[in-house]
Amino acid sequence: MLLQSNDYLAISNHDYIRKVYIDALRNNNKDVVMSAIFLHKDDDHSFEHQLADYTGFEHCILSQSGWAANVGLIQTILAVNTPVYIDFFAHMSLWEGARIAEAQIHSFLHNNIRHLAKLIKRNGPGLILVDSVYSTLGTVAPLTEIVALAKQYGCAILVDESHSLGTHGPQGAGLVAELGLTDDVDFITVSLAKAFAYRAGAILCSHKVGQALPFVARPAIFSSALLPHEIAVLQATLNVIKNSDDRRSRLVEQADKLRYGLIKLGFTIQSQSQIIALETGTEANTEIMRDYLEDMNVFGSVFCSPATPKNKNLIRFSVNSELTDKEINMILNACSMMNINLKQVS
Repeated sequence: MLLQSNDYLAISNHDYIRKVYIDALRNNNKDVVMSAIFLHKDDDHSFEHQLADYTGFEHCILSQSGWAANVGLIQTILAVNTPVYIDFFAHMSLWEGARIAEAQIHSFLHNNIRHLAKLIKRNGPGLILVDSVYSTLGTVAPLTEIVALAKQYGCAILVDESHSLGTHGPQGAGLVAELGLTDDVDFITVSLAKAFAYRAGAILCSHKVGQALPFVARPAIFSSALLPHEIAVLQATLNVIKNSDDRRSRLVEQADKLRYGLIKLGFTIQSQSQIIALETGTEANTEIMRDYLEDMNVFGSVFCSPATPKNKNLIRFSVNSELTDKEINMILNACSMMNINLKQVS
């Protein structure tokens, strides 16, 4: 059982998407390999308009990756020494963006609103950087409380929705949309290599910021634009995702079953989403647990430093909507046997 893929809705082999991809490759004869800064026709930006409408934002800019989206946006909007408040477990691309922007970086304890408020009181208004769903632990940001705090102290908010776009919200429009916070969040970034099961990234923002980004963000200036057949795949994927409420419901059900099963076995599980992590501690212990699970044909993703703090390693299970009850029982049985055998060894 492979629990390593971010294809949460199990659409990477969807017949409709594959047909669109093949047709686009066969029929397209106008690939222009250049920076998007030189592309001005409206049809070059059709998917960006669709994604902006989908998420409720004024403007969308595509990028080569979620990493490029975060780095490019933060580098564009921040002046040197602007205070930045970043969750300890925020994606490394958010940290890198703040570093490149030469921001005044203040890290707050994971999902700890009191610590965030204390830092803002001490250092003044700035930009708050969070993930909606955290890629390591599968925890969910307290976005409602963060928005209230941002309003109170005059901060802007950037939410990375890479692991919630497609899986959360109305028609999969994301956690910000689900919570009714679209008008209160300044920026959203996403990787389209998760639920969209493809590649590229996107920045959702105001018209004003969107018009400046292609001319200021270095990843936008110095990278080639996505090609027409890639845009066609993303458009087809968006259509599928919008009409996948059944897959989203199934994903929640199966993730809940696996999560509660692991908790009953005695594992410390912080997850509130389709990302479920076993906290494995040291590298040596992580290797033992990984090898045991793989011998039982259960394959998760190992996370260690620098993706996690030292000796806070994880084995991450990424649940998808096609995971069956039988497979969940097999995973739980493997984890139970591992627990018993490791206790006997120790």
